[in-house]
Order: sequence, then C-alpha cells, then structure tokens
Amino acid sequence: MAGDDTDDTGPLSLRPLTARSVVLSTLLGHHPPALPARALVRVGELFGTAEGTIRTALTRMVAAGDLEQRDGTYRLTERLLARQARQDDSRAPRTRPWDGGWEIAVVTPERRTAPDRAALRQAMAALRLAELREGCWLRPANLVRNRPAVVTQQCTVLTGAPEGDPAELAAGLWDLAGWARRARALETALAALPGRPGDLAERFTVSAAVLRHLLADPVLPAPLLPADWPGDRLRHHYAAWDRDFRGLLLEHIGLPGPA
Repeated sequence: MAGDDTDDTGPLSLRPLTARSVVLSTLLGHHPPALPARALVRVGELFGTAEGTIRTALTRMVAAGDLEQRDGTYRLTERLLARQARQDDSRAPRTRPWDGGWEIAVVTPERRTAPDRAALRQAMAALRLAELREGCWLRPANLVRNRPAVVTQQCTVLTGAPEGDPAELAAGLWDLAGWARRARALETALAALPGRPGDLAERFTVSAAVLRHLLADPVLPAPLLPADWPGDRLRHHYAAWDRDFRGLLLEHIGLPGPA
C-alpha cells in the first residue's frame, strides 16, 4: 500500500494521505486489487475525507489510466499491477547466493529522448540499481528478477566486480545509515500501535510508510551491510502486524477477513 512514489527520509514523519493516496494504497494492498466504490469511500471516512472527494479521485484516476471501472468496482490497470508486484516483492525479495559479482548496465545509445531517459531511470529504481555516474548503473548480482525491455534496449549489461572494497562502494551508492535509521523508527511506530479499530487511520498511514520504505531497500548481500541491519527484521515485524491490520480494515469496509 504505497501511497505515492516519493520516499520519506530522515526522522520519522508521516505525511497526510490525499484522497488519491488512500484509494491507491488500499488497492495496492488488496488481493485481487479490485474493490467497490462504497468500500473505498469507507476507507476515506477514516481520514475525514468526504464521499464526494473520494468519488472525484476515482473518476480522475480512471481518466488518467490508473484505474478501470466496471459495474461500480474499481481495479488497478496493468501499469499499477506491476507496481503492486514490486511492492509484494519488496516484502519478500527473491535473492540468490552472492558470489561477489556485480551487474553493470551501461547506456549505449548516443541520443535518447527525455521520456526514454525517464523510463530507464524508473526501471532502474524498480530493479534496485544505483547510478555510479551518468549512464552507468550497478548493484551486487544477488537478486532474481527479469529486466524489462526498456533496459535491454538502452543498455549493455555486464557482470564484473570492483577492485576496491565492495562494502565501501555500496555505502557510496546507497544511504544505508539513513535507510536503517528510518526503518528502526518505523519498527517503533509499529510496536506502539495497538490493534484497536479506533487506531485504523494511524495504522493505515504507518502501513503505507513501511511499504514505501521497503521499496527503497537496496536488498544488498549481508557482507555489504552495516552491522545490525534492520531490513529483514522490519519485514518480519510488518508481516505479523499487517495480518491483524488487514483484518481490521476489511471489517471496517464490510468485507470478509482473510481466511
């Protein structure tokens, strides 16, 4: 349930969710990602968002190609189904044993349009690659996933290894200390929220923040991580917490809870 694409950094601060964020977060967290309008209106009520505001957001999201509507039920379009898949994967990343190799993608076309550049940057973020310099992206080769066509069309992909300290290189590519600091703050927020229906709005907001943060985890091999890395611990804590939260949310919107 990631509310939007902007990452939160620094000390824990939970930004308010817009009507669009409420709708998108709800559908991204629901499987299958389709709900009737009345259920989405009920979620909006948790935040004091008027029914008309939610319905206006639904209409605009359909017009923008984010949602499709049929018989009063709204579902994610193909583009956002891919985003849901990335969100699900961030909760349980598919990894493989790391042999010290790095995947390196180098942009090869001499000229690219602005939309091509933006599409590649978005794809690289989804693949959890970092940019060493303009047109050169890399990461440890420990993840299992397919490369989209936008990458293979614009890049030559190589495998190699740094001659220097790979942990030092990783620390320069990602703000590991900042990610860990916020992950620990989110763990504290999860532990502080009891499972009462009256806390649903705050729980919803924290849930969205956790999922945004997990999307930003580079999922590095253990030898490249600082001591006491909180990534797996946050995932484990959130998985148990989310089962309870999900049941309360479904009860609130009048749908059966998970089996």
